[in-house]
Amino acid sequence: MTQYGTQSPPTVGILPDGDPLAAHADRSLLIVDDDKPFSTRLARAMEARGYQVQVAESVAEGVSLVDAHPPAFAVIDMRLADGNGLDVIARLKERRPEARGVILTGYGNIATAVTAVKLGAFDYLAKPADADEIHGTLMAQPGERADPPENPMSADRVRWEHIQRVYELCNRNVSETARRLNMHRRTLQRILAKRAPR
Repeated sequence: MTQYGTQSPPTVGILPDGDPLAAHADRSLLIVDDDKPFSTRLARAMEARGYQVQVAESVAEGVSLVDAHPPAFAVIDMRLADGNGLDVIARLKERRPEARGVILTGYGNIATAVTAVKLGAFDYLAKPADADEIHGTLMAQPGERADPPENPMSADRVRWEHIQRVYELCNRNVSETARRLNMHRRTLQRILAKRAPR
């Protein structure tokens, strides 16, 4: 994984038969997300699927990497500390119109989804999205939907991931997390004490 594009891309191994990524000579992928644990996990998972990954943590870094080496694929968080991920998609479409992009967000709404699609993002996935969903979406042809994942996260797991994300954003402050989630503090403590559901 390359943090700021200063290293040469990794060698891409042989992909399994039938993997649509095998048809792409350029497998460069830019991930723009300021949730470092998430972006690190996603970058490793996408590298394992054959992509050459670069990671940025802000709109400014994302635009800079797009200007230096416009990638073939992009996975971009909607909300970043310094602005809106749609700005990175817009720049990517200027520099490389055929690039395929996915917008990720924990703040889903239809109007933003429509804007993302108009800017050239192929799809719009709500966090937490996993690497299989993202890979399937990047490989989908324009106008077609990606196949549903074989083993999607359960509703309980999605809820748990959302609670964990808000907890981390609140610097692991239980009272503040409970307030923001409109949840009783003891209920939240019980959830945090349990293992992640499957």
